[in-house]
Amino acid sequence: MQTTASTKAPKAGAAPLSRKTSASGAAYFEAGTGETLILIHGVGMRLEAWAPQIEAFSKTYRVIAVDMPGHGGSEKLSAGSTLPDFVAWFGRFLDDMNIKRANIAGHSMGALISGGAAATYADRTARVAYLNGVYRRDPAAKAAVLARAAAIRTSGVDTQGPLLRWFGDDPQSQRARELTRAWLEMVDPEGYATAYTAFAGGDETYADCWPSIKCPALFLTGSGDPNSTPEMAEQMASLAPNGWSRVVDGHRHMVNLTAPDKVNALLAEWLSCTEELA
Repeated sequence: MQTTASTKAPKAGAAPLSRKTSASGAAYFEAGTGETLILIHGVGMRLEAWAPQIEAFSKTYRVIAVDMPGHGGSEKLSAGSTLPDFVAWFGRFLDDMNIKRANIAGHSMGALISGGAAATYADRTARVAYLNGVYRRDPAAKAAVLARAAAIRTSGVDTQGPLLRWFGDDPQSQRARELTRAWLEMVDPEGYATAYTAFAGGDETYADCWPSIKCPALFLTGSGDPNSTPEMAEQMASLAPNGWSRVVDGHRHMVNLTAPDKVNALLAEWLSCTEELA
C-alpha cells in the first residue's frame, strides 16, 4: 500500500489533504480512532468535500474519506461502468482496508454507492446514511439527467449548471460554492463522465432493496434540493425497517457544506442509534 502520511483532521475549506492509496488504487484520507465511519462524496467532487465532517467526527471515530473512482487521486473505472461496478469497487476498498464492518455515509452519487453497499454487503454495514440521494426520478427529471450525462462526452464538464442547481444566493453558501467550482474544474473529464453516466442511470438500481436493509438508515436532504428531494428521502425512509428522514430547511444539494453544524448533529444522532432502537 502506497502512503503519504497525514492523519491530522482538516479545517473546512483547507488545502488539499494528503492521501494514502489502497492496493486497488483508491485514494483516501484517514483520521481519528474508534468505530469506523466511511465517507463517499458525489460526482465531480473529492474527499475534501467532507472536511467539516472529518473535522467533527475524527475526534471520536476512525474517519475514512475516499475519492470516488476517477476523482481526486483514485484510479478510474472503465468507461461504461454502472452503479454496481462502483459498489463492487467499494467492496474492494473494504477488503484493501481489512474493514469488517463500518458506518457508511454517502452524498449524491456517493449516497447511491452507500445504498448499494448496504444492500450488497449487509453484514459489513453497521449503519447507512444517504445524503442528498436520488430515488426513482420522475420522467422529466430522468430525461434531464440523462441528457446532461450524454452531453459530457461532447461538451465536457459543466461547471456552471451544478452551481445553479446546488446553491442558493445566500451569503453562507458563497464559500461552499467557490470550493465546489474549484473541485469541478479539477475533475478528470473521463472519470467524471463515467461516474455521471452511472449516476444518471442508477436511481432505480437498488430502489427495491430498502425493505431488506435492516441497519439504521438516515435519509437526509435539503428542503430546496430540486433533484434529491425531501419526498424522495421520505419515500425511502418509509420503506427501510429502521429508516428515518431529516430535511435541513433552507438548504439545497451541498447541505453538508452549507449547513455543516446541522448535518453533523443529524449524523451524530444516526451514529448513536442501534438496530433495536432505530
